Amino acid sequence: MKVLVTGHNGYIGGVLVPMFEAAGHEVVGLDTFFYEGCGFGAQNREIPALRLDLRQVEPRHLAGFDAVVHLAALSNDPLGDLDPNLTYDINHLASVRLARAAKAAGVPRFLFSSSCSLYGAASPEECLTEAAAFNPVTAYGISKVRVEQDVATLADAYFSPTFLRNATAYGVSPRLRGDLVVNNLVGYAFATGEVLIKSDGTPWRPLVHIRDISKAFLAILHAPRESVHNEAFNIGLTSENYQIRDVASMVEGIVPNCRVAYAEGAGPDLRCYRVDFGKVARALPELQFEWTVQRGIEELYDAYRTAGITVEALQGRYLRIQRIRDLLGAGRLDSALRWQAVAAGAR
Repeated sequence: MKVLVTGHNGYIGGVLVPMFEAAGHEVVGLDTFFYEGCGFGAQNREIPALRLDLRQVEPRHLAGFDAVVHLAALSNDPLGDLDPNLTYDINHLASVRLARAAKAAGVPRFLFSSSCSLYGAASPEECLTEAAAFNPVTAYGISKVRVEQDVATLADAYFSPTFLRNATAYGVSPRLRGDLVVNNLVGYAFATGEVLIKSDGTPWRPLVHIRDISKAFLAILHAPRESVHNEAFNIGLTSENYQIRDVASMVEGIVPNCRVAYAEGAGPDLRCYRVDFGKVARALPELQFEWTVQRGIEELYDAYRTAGITVEALQGRYLRIQRIRDLLGAGRLDSALRWQAVAAGAR
C-alpha cells in the first residue's frame, strides 16, 4: 500500500515508519518538523515527505494514497495548556479537516492515533472498555474525543476510519520524548539519582511501548475492513496498568544508585484510569504485544547510559513544551504555531 503518515518525524513516527517500510509499504510523511534537530541516537533514513502544516492539507495532497495514518498532534498536556485553543485548532479541527480531505481524495482507510486520555478521571476500581464514558480532564483529551465523534460521521462504504486509543507510550525513539512518564522517570533516575515523581504516585495509568503501538497500527491496516470499520480499540495490555509509584519502584530496582523522591508540593493527579484491552485481542488475535514496562525501563536505561543523557537535555530538546517555547522565543513560530517565512531558510 501507499501510506501517508502524518507526524512521521515525531516520537511514534520514528519507530512506526521503518516498521511499515519493512512490511513492504510505500511510506510518505507529512510533518511541520517542529522537532527537527532534536534526534536521539541513530536516525532513520529520510523518506519522501510533505513539509506542511496540518491546517493547510487539501485533497490534492492526499490523492493516490491507500491509507492515511494520522499521528500528528500537539502531543501532551503542557502543550495543551500553552493555549487550549491551539490544541483544539490543530488536534481537533485540523484532524477532521484531514479526514474530510482524505475522503474527498478517495483514500479508503484512515487510522487515527487517539488516546486512553479521553477516559480522563475514572474510578480505579473499574477497568474501562471502549464503551466507557468519556471524562477527559485536559484539552488534549477533549480534542481526541471530538475527533473520534466527528470523523465517525464520515464513515461510509468508501471511507473507513479506525480509532486507536493508545495507552500512555514509552520507549526509545529517534525522536525521544522526555515528558512521558516512564521515559521521564528513567531519565531523571539516570541523570540525577532521583526517580522524581511529580504527583502523589497513586494515579493509575495504562502503559504501552511505542513498538507495540506501531505493531497495532500495522495490524489494523492489514485487517479486513469489516473487522475494524469505524471501530475504536484500546491499544495495550490489561496486565500493563500500573500506579505511578509502582513504576517508580521498578525504575529504582533497575537504575543503579537511585532512589524514589517526590517533587515539592506533589499531590493527586486527576488523570487516573485503568483500561481493559480485551477488544483488540479478540479482533486481532495475530497481534501479540511484546513489551512490558520492566523491559522498557531496561531499554531506556541502556539507551540513556549510552547517550550520557543529561537533565539539560531532558528539560530542553526532549521536552516538547520547551522546544516550542524556544521556537516562539526565537521568532521562528508565531503565536498560532505557524512557521515564520523569515525563518524558513533556517529550518
